[in-house]
Amino acid sequence: MERVVVTGLGVVSPVGQSPDEFFDALLDCRSGVRLVCHEFGTSTYQFAGATIDFDASSHWPQHQASQFDRATQFALFASKRALADASLSLTEEESFRAGVYWGTGLGGATSIEDSYKQLYIGNGRVRPTSVVLAMNNAAAGNISIANGFRGPVVNVSTACSSSATAIGEAYRAIGFGFADVVVCGGSEALVTYGNLRAWDAMQALARPDASDVSRSCKPFSANRTGIVLGEGAAALILESESRATKRGARIYAEVVGYGNSADALGISKPDASGQVRAMTAALEDARINADDVDYLNAHGTATAIGDVVETKAIKQTFGCSATALPISSTKALHGHVMGGTGAIEMLAALCALQRGVIPPTAHLECPDPACDLDYTANVPREARVDVVMSNSFGFGGMNSVLVARRFERTPHA
Repeated sequence: MERVVVTGLGVVSPVGQSPDEFFDALLDCRSGVRLVCHEFGTSTYQFAGATIDFDASSHWPQHQASQFDRATQFALFASKRALADASLSLTEEESFRAGVYWGTGLGGATSIEDSYKQLYIGNGRVRPTSVVLAMNNAAAGNISIANGFRGPVVNVSTACSSSATAIGEAYRAIGFGFADVVVCGGSEALVTYGNLRAWDAMQALARPDASDVSRSCKPFSANRTGIVLGEGAAALILESESRATKRGARIYAEVVGYGNSADALGISKPDASGQVRAMTAALEDARINADDVDYLNAHGTATAIGDVVETKAIKQTFGCSATALPISSTKALHGHVMGGTGAIEMLAALCALQRGVIPPTAHLECPDPACDLDYTANVPREARVDVVMSNSFGFGGMNSVLVARRFERTPHA
């Protein structure tokens, strides 16, 4: 199996639009959560959300920007930055071995809501481009078109684990020789009136913090009240090690493990045993022991049940090593980006590996006694980080776990 390395990173998030800016914000506990106000007809709705000040007209002419849903705009931005970071250029022949593996939960939610507004409170006419704006694979298709990638293009939609699954499947595609280079990751833009109301109806959204709305998301805290929806995208450039070495590329890390499992229990209820199987499969794929992991970026959504279940799963997977493992949930700051969250958090884990600093779990003043692991409360921690793991667990019981390690020219046995 071919070794697979990361040669480029790109991100657009509520706390930064470059990997350095993003990770600096995580280390400083700078939150992207704010009070969001949406209107639909005569209805007004306010809630906490992690949104991005993103001016599409500064990146594309207006006529072109209007052809992309907000989630696709994020995808194109992040992938362009990642490709530039990798200094990647392809010949026409090489383009047939270049692919796109992209994750999104819902796809063009903004375009769907705009269509409903036109139907029910507007002039009753829907844009002719509504279908291609809203379709779930719009981001993947547009990345391929923008860059002339003619190899495998795969759109993944497994709820909150979508982009982690996309990265994992891209890793396998290169490892088994189906592609030489892949843009992979995910994007989402769900902070809309309809989605906020739907998540609120599930009683899953965090209540805005009365003293400071930016502190509304509190993973692993006794006083957590739910998720904060976020938006954004992250892209990784994966290449075969032989290709990257031949062209003298900078290598951030080597992807060495991927585990995927199904809970087969409930559509929205997480299961520790399913999560354990995914983490265990990732460790086995990486051919490492549990105590080799130096940092775990947890799924950590700040729901009452989810954080407790993940804590149990980590304990079962890591055994006696669990209490010594530095863990954090960065969702406290950038929100839950649903289909894009796995890629954003994998990028955070790779930054931790590169810098040798564990990002903290922000707003963790009152830990839940049932969440009694080392969740790196509030303050970053310098550490030797050679191996990182990132957990992503989606509705439908779909679990994806990624493992990466510091790249060494001589492969590990």
